[in-house]
Amino acid sequence: MSERQPRMRDVFDTIPTYQPGKPPEPKPGRSTFKLSSNENPYPPLPGVVEAIADAAGGINRYPDMGAVHLYERLSERFGVPADNLAAATGSVAVLYHLLQAMCERGDEVVYAWRSFEAYPIAVQVTGATSVTVPLTQKAEHDLDAMLDAITDRTKVVIVCTPNNPTGPVVREDALTEFVDRVPPHVVVVIDEAYREFVRDPFVGDGVDLYRDRENVVCLRTFSKAYGLAGLRVGYAIAPPPIAAAIRKAALPFGVSDLAQVAATASLDAEDALFERVEALVAERTRVVDAMRAQGWTVPDTQANFFWLQLGADTVDFAAACAGEGVMIRPFAGDGTRITIGESEANDVVLEVAQSWRASHA
Repeated sequence: MSERQPRMRDVFDTIPTYQPGKPPEPKPGRSTFKLSSNENPYPPLPGVVEAIADAAGGINRYPDMGAVHLYERLSERFGVPADNLAAATGSVAVLYHLLQAMCERGDEVVYAWRSFEAYPIAVQVTGATSVTVPLTQKAEHDLDAMLDAITDRTKVVIVCTPNNPTGPVVREDALTEFVDRVPPHVVVVIDEAYREFVRDPFVGDGVDLYRDRENVVCLRTFSKAYGLAGLRVGYAIAPPPIAAAIRKAALPFGVSDLAQVAATASLDAEDALFERVEALVAERTRVVDAMRAQGWTVPDTQANFFWLQLGADTVDFAAACAGEGVMIRPFAGDGTRITIGESEANDVVLEVAQSWRASHA
């Protein structure tokens, strides 16, 4: 590069580019499905589209930067003070802002791997260093190893539960012990983007852990169970100083009024939400049971997806699904994440999986 050209920060030479789930290519005469982004297959909840339409007439004005009404509803929903909340364009943006507030060059952020692929990007942008801890053989967090990875340079530890992309959760006793063993000056981020899909009665709860601790932050989102992925609104429940720092770091007017209105309307339609989530959980059980009956090893999943550890066959398996009109999310050389979608789409995956095992026996 010429010395006369603009030069990016050196860290951008190594930061990976976030890879979104690919949409399917049209196939004349047949249906195609996108199971690569953990999207909700259902349309928005009752009343949400109408609320958005009513709010659309005001888009010539800036959004409510204080998200007052949304914070009021979330405060009621979780029984937390409004100043303990911080919203942004998805829970991933909340994490970006938290790391911007907490980290700089020389600091470290500890998290399991493989986990959410935005983590290393968010960390490196701040100048901090990722310290990754391998998952266990069951695709679960190795909490003891994560504790061992904490040093005097550690600023943040991230626990993703259910873990994206593998699916397992961290149990309550293990999560509580972990949080209590993390040094109090280190922030523990509990990323619960898929919390609504959890049916394990012994799972840890980030909101419960935050209530009497000064270093615990819980991340939630409206993108997954609530079906608002296209509007981008997530939030943190955090001690007031941390919540305030996230709000300071956030992009001004980042959460649109349409997103805020849609989120509050979705909270008003939680009865319908729970019905849909129950249907997806039942479908998850059907699909995972069928995969295991075929002979596949599938980690316990409490999210709206499941994981196949395929190693060198990962890309080929994804290509086989794509050939039948279904896009899944491969992580080359490691495994693939498959969203629980429409039953028709899930049936195609089961058919491909069965044929694959027969041809690779």
